[in-house]
Amino acid sequence: MNFLLDVVPFLLIALVVYFLMIKPQVDERRQHEALVASLARDDRVVTSSGIHGKVVEVGEKTVVLEIGERTRVTFDKLAVVRREGEPAKGKAS
Repeated sequence: MNFLLDVVPFLLIALVVYFLMIKPQVDERRQHEALVASLARDDRVVTSSGIHGKVVEVGEKTVVLEIGERTRVTFDKLAVVRREGEPAKGKAS
């Protein structure tokens, strides 16, 4: 019985850490993977560096964005963090 009372606080701490730290990160990673997989031509997106552009070509690991008139830049797909018009994660809209 004494062993059980010694273990319960550690189990509670582990549960709190899981639900406050690990689960939100896993959920955010899944959402980002879904975003990257669903990128299509003419989507307006924002990269991790804050560059806004329109998708003109989607490759296996890269995406070409048009960021200005006749100005195209190639990015890794993982650099795309959100579509324009969607709220930034962690920010109140």
